[in-house]
Amino acid sequence: MLTPELQQKPVTIGFREFVALMALMQSLVALSIDAMLPALTEIGKELGASQANDSQLIVSFLFLGLAFGQGIYGPLSDTTGRKPSLYLGFALFLAGGLLCLFSTDLKVMLAGRFLQGLGLAAPRCVIVAIVRDQYEGPQMARVMSFVMTIFIFVPAIAPTLGQGILMVAHWRAIFAALLACGIITLVWLATRLPETLPVERRIPFSLTRIKNAIREVCSHRVSIGYTISLGLISSAFLGYLSSAQQIFQKQYQLGTLFPLYFAVLALCIGGASFANGRLVMRFGMQSLSRWSKRISTVLSLLFFLYVLSVGGLPPLWTLMAYMMVTLFCFGIMYGNLNAMAMEPLGHIAGVGAAVMGALSTLISVPCGILIGLSYNGTVIPVISGFTISGILIVIVMHWIESAPEKRIMDSDSSE
Repeated sequence: MLTPELQQKPVTIGFREFVALMALMQSLVALSIDAMLPALTEIGKELGASQANDSQLIVSFLFLGLAFGQGIYGPLSDTTGRKPSLYLGFALFLAGGLLCLFSTDLKVMLAGRFLQGLGLAAPRCVIVAIVRDQYEGPQMARVMSFVMTIFIFVPAIAPTLGQGILMVAHWRAIFAALLACGIITLVWLATRLPETLPVERRIPFSLTRIKNAIREVCSHRVSIGYTISLGLISSAFLGYLSSAQQIFQKQYQLGTLFPLYFAVLALCIGGASFANGRLVMRFGMQSLSRWSKRISTVLSLLFFLYVLSVGGLPPLWTLMAYMMVTLFCFGIMYGNLNAMAMEPLGHIAGVGAAVMGALSTLISVPCGILIGLSYNGTVIPVISGFTISGILIVIVMHWIESAPEKRIMDSDSSE
């Protein structure tokens, strides 16, 4: 039950309202990505995409904006306060939304999506800092769990919302809805949430501090290794996300049922988050990551060989079964790898997380774009992406664990 006694410092916003506002800001990222999926083909045709796969860039360019933005807002919010950084992010998001709404060609659309991603990096980065300003220890973890519980369901319902809008209006109405959602969130933020970082706790902006954080992340085998692994996981997922609409609506001719199948797979990732919260205390982060890595990689390799044997067009039920297990394993790995990558960076947690997020996204975006643009009317490119990323993760994690100076970070995983 949500109870006000979790608060560490007096604030003018109620606990339930605080959680709802944080969840809404977090959900804008998923909503801006997944609500677009049913409309990608239609948008590409109207805006003159030269090839069918070019419409996938509408998803990829938002991720590219996120990659560049993640390294900015963390340090900026430490200097100016949390709300000014969020105001800047929402201004960019709304400007990008207007470009998308009135775009007449694909280049303008992609510029708008990049701006949207650049803006959405603000709530993605700053939300954790806001929660950390107000809560600490188990209380912070509990607040974030409530936020993530709400957030988990957004990728499951967002394509359905997009499909519903398409059934009654033009695809531009999806961008109008996102703009409305952004404006409502901005007004709510501006009028109800107080500034959580007092002036006396702010840190002067320093490029040297960011450079030192990059150097530290890249020089520490554990941090850079798990960051690369996160990038590889995200590469495969972005390749799937970019191709999902073509695979389900075109290849398997599911039409308006596409959001339902997408929701099932999205809930597998959400289910992994719930399961991990219970299992990690018993088995440890490393043990869970190790077994998830093995299961997903072996399964991907076997399924890849099977897909080749059937000409790249497996029965839908086999694809769904494979994707459900693989995405569940990826969901388990993602949270744990994130936590393990951050363990050596506790003394620079804020800027370290920003650098780590930016680096992993810069790995995932070009690789994810390559996987998506390789779509050829079969599932071979997507399954290849999962297989290759799995094999590379095995290699990288072996490199991490073979370090002579590395200590097992999960005492329970070795006991």
